[in-house]
Amino acid sequence: MYVADSRAVAPEAPATTPSADSAARPRAGRRRAAVAPTVLALGTVSLITDVSSEMVTAVLPLYLVAGLGLSPLGFGLLDGIYNGFSALVRLVGGHLADRGGGRHKWVAGAGYALSAACKPLLLVAQTLTPIGLVLAADRTGKGLRTAPRDALISLSSTPENRGRAFGVHRAMDTAGALLGPLVAFLILRATVDGYDAVFMVSFCVAVVGVLVLVLFVPGGAATQAGAARVSDTGAGAVRPSDTGACAGSGAMSGPASDSGAGTAYGSRSKSGSESGAGSESGSGSGAEPDPGTGAGAGASSGAAGLECATGAGAPAGPAPAPRPTLRAALALLHRPELRRIAVCALLLGLATVSDSFVFLLLQRRLGVPDRWFALLPLGTAAAFLLLAVPLGRLADRAGRWRVFVGGHGALLLAYALLLSSWQGTAAACAVLLLHGGFYAATDGVLMAAASDSVPSELRSSGLALVQTGQALARFVCSLGFGAAWTAWGDRTALTASAVLLALCAVLALGLRPIRPSVPSEGLV
Repeated sequence: MYVADSRAVAPEAPATTPSADSAARPRAGRRRAAVAPTVLALGTVSLITDVSSEMVTAVLPLYLVAGLGLSPLGFGLLDGIYNGFSALVRLVGGHLADRGGGRHKWVAGAGYALSAACKPLLLVAQTLTPIGLVLAADRTGKGLRTAPRDALISLSSTPENRGRAFGVHRAMDTAGALLGPLVAFLILRATVDGYDAVFMVSFCVAVVGVLVLVLFVPGGAATQAGAARVSDTGAGAVRPSDTGACAGSGAMSGPASDSGAGTAYGSRSKSGSESGAGSESGSGSGAEPDPGTGAGAGASSGAAGLECATGAGAPAGPAPAPRPTLRAALALLHRPELRRIAVCALLLGLATVSDSFVFLLLQRRLGVPDRWFALLPLGTAAAFLLLAVPLGRLADRAGRWRVFVGGHGALLLAYALLLSSWQGTAAACAVLLLHGGFYAATDGVLMAAASDSVPSELRSSGLALVQTGQALARFVCSLGFGAAWTAWGDRTALTASAVLLALCAVLALGLRPIRPSVPSEGLV
């Protein structure tokens, strides 16, 4: 995979050392897939897993409030655990994936498996404490898998297509979120003990998702190995550790023979001629030494080729990178651009009311019957599915931070509609459309923006830092919103959240991240 395309360079052309700019540009005549196969495989896993998790999420608010009789404060506590507990282990998951030498797949797989195992436990949990423990374990699995999965997506995408890659993944993920509530609704309509049936079917679907991950997603070690192959995704630039002086000798030896200088870049030299150092006979073309090059085209060239073939005289490759440490991961916050992104995500998360509360508010305002409640998430998921890829591409072109903050503007407008006197089906559709647009403009876009500021060897940990702050903020928001609803009513609680969101959006605009200083690597 390191062999450059010799047809792209004339055999007579002298080899020249590729520049950094040329390494960042795609090779003419070579087409690259817009989305890597790893992204599609992970998207399939997320689609199946989201069918499972959204089956539970769609019925859980009604199951807890109407079925078990929890107060808004008690539900806020459980909802905070469900949406925010993963923050406590998200950084751990990212650190384990980075420190394990590319074990992103297996850390993510452990998280998927843990979440799947928790689904049938909901059948026996009937009070606040055991339900909270089950939800905490389920969210622990989500925390373990999120950062390694997003790191795999980031590492398998080129910087210029990263927003699109996250958009495609989120679109596939949301397709599962669209199907999950529909499946739950059909199960509730067709069975007597509907909630129990939903939990068991959810478990079976989650197991299928784990199997797809194990069988079809490439291992993290292979993904990290490809991070250095910029030549395969860019312009065929060479890895110095692979070619060393061999490519250099081919570039300095004057006219080359049939092996050609055009194949000097990126090739693993098997002989002098393969490295472009001389002809098949090892004597070159007999040209006089070129002043200033330090090498002739005759025996010196052949000797250089022999050294490349045997490894003698070639410079030693770079020392293996040290294993990432937790201190190194936390030190990423010293980078101004990543620190600003993390702070903005935390501030905006403090005013992001959870989906469950939004759906409960919609049900109360519109008088939606209990049997139709499970379909409300379909509106959000459908809008997310339709807008994820277009907004991801817009973020690549117009700027990720503009799209990210604009998404919170859509959420603020949804709050305003919930507080208005507008009633009817059209109002519900408008709120769900804005709610789904908010996720499409923020979820994958935030990870794409953070990826630009984190080196590849700490990609999981860097993304986990941002996700941890955001998830902790949403955990606090769920607790505060539930308490405010219990004390002052849902309208006052939502008004306070809307005002806080507007203030945080203004602060986020003022804390706009600076241009990233970390070069991002792409993979095949």
